[in-house]
Amino acid sequence: MFRPRFLSAAGALLLTASLALTACGSDGSGDEGADAKTLTLWHYEGPNSAMGVAWNKAIDLFKASHPGVEVKFEEKSFEQIQQNAGMILNSDSAPDILEYNKGNATAGLLSKQGLLTDLTEEATSRGWDKKLSASLQTTAKYDEDGIMGSGKFYGVPNYGEYVMVYYNKDLFKKYNIAVPTTYAEFTAAMDTFVKNKVTPLSVGGAEYPAQQIFYELALSKGDRAFVDDYQLYKNKVDFHGPQLTYGAQTFADWVNKGYIAKNSAGIKAEDMGVAFEQGKFPILYSGSWWYGRFNDEIKNFDWGTFLFPGNTLHPGSSGNLWVVPEKSKAKKLAYDFIDITMQPEVQNLLGNNGGVPVAADPAAITDPKNKELIDNFNKVSAADGLAFYPDWPAPGYYDVMVSGVQGLINGSKTPAAFLDEVAKPYNENLADLGK
Repeated sequence: MFRPRFLSAAGALLLTASLALTACGSDGSGDEGADAKTLTLWHYEGPNSAMGVAWNKAIDLFKASHPGVEVKFEEKSFEQIQQNAGMILNSDSAPDILEYNKGNATAGLLSKQGLLTDLTEEATSRGWDKKLSASLQTTAKYDEDGIMGSGKFYGVPNYGEYVMVYYNKDLFKKYNIAVPTTYAEFTAAMDTFVKNKVTPLSVGGAEYPAQQIFYELALSKGDRAFVDDYQLYKNKVDFHGPQLTYGAQTFADWVNKGYIAKNSAGIKAEDMGVAFEQGKFPILYSGSWWYGRFNDEIKNFDWGTFLFPGNTLHPGSSGNLWVVPEKSKAKKLAYDFIDITMQPEVQNLLGNNGGVPVAADPAAITDPKNKELIDNFNKVSAADGLAFYPDWPAPGYYDVMVSGVQGLINGSKTPAAFLDEVAKPYNENLADLGK
């Protein structure tokens, strides 16, 4: 957090006068924007995704319970918010509430910079803390260095997420491939596709998906101590140790074996998902955030999911956070909106549209596929298997990871060079934190 400088007596008087004037205004400080008549809200969920459906319902419920208040909703892309949040939230153009990525390099960094509102009092008084398990609260709380897991609430997640394998049941049946239950069976399945001139994996190397494959492979050789060292800085991480070396080398091997197409280095996540929907690839490895959309849009083949075979640790966490910028002009309205997203009506809707709610009534989830999605998340979460994401540990690490894994895909980087590349900013961040 920013620390105040000592003031002279005259400076203190000027600051007191300034604060008094500010409290009379409508900038959201002092009275928390109690008289505000507009709520400006940003998120990046597609309208037919589970979260998009649920948040649109929350907006309708908010409008009904706040007559006379206008909701200005602006849909942004994940990349727009990821790359520009710090600049925007430090300006007068900041929204009143927005969906933001969780982790040390994102929400943690903004909390450390003083750009996010401390939500601890609201989380306690409104009971949000009671609805979030300890593992889900990990990404909601940050200490004064912006490290997740302890400290104050700076965001509120109201869904969970995890990464899994989506597969085209029709293509598996066509080539007589059973659903793999071990890593060996998984690679054997991909070998069968390659022998039949079918590239197994739909991959988006230009954005987040490819790095999550690398991380899942590293996790196959890791344990909770490895995750705590990498994500929470409990101990120094050896980037040429067995976990990350295995992840990088095996990812490169997958490219060489034809499991991952070399042209996927330039493919974005959206195009990756659409290609799977079109039946061009039998397998897509990505997050639960695709589930509701696939359920809605895939009409020409049957599909299913399974957890990455053999692993007990998987990329995953709470969902993204609702955060309230420090410069929000309508903080009370923002708190009210978060409260609505935690209500059973919205949580049950989320669960019935392919999301992973944190406070739904299990009996209200009626679709068998959705029940399976939620059950698998609960299974991973109960086994302490949520390992967060590879780009979380350092500011700017997302772009470093994207570039690094692209190099593995197109062959411009060896696994050792990739690991050196991603180690540098990680260790520089540790040095900045004095660790």
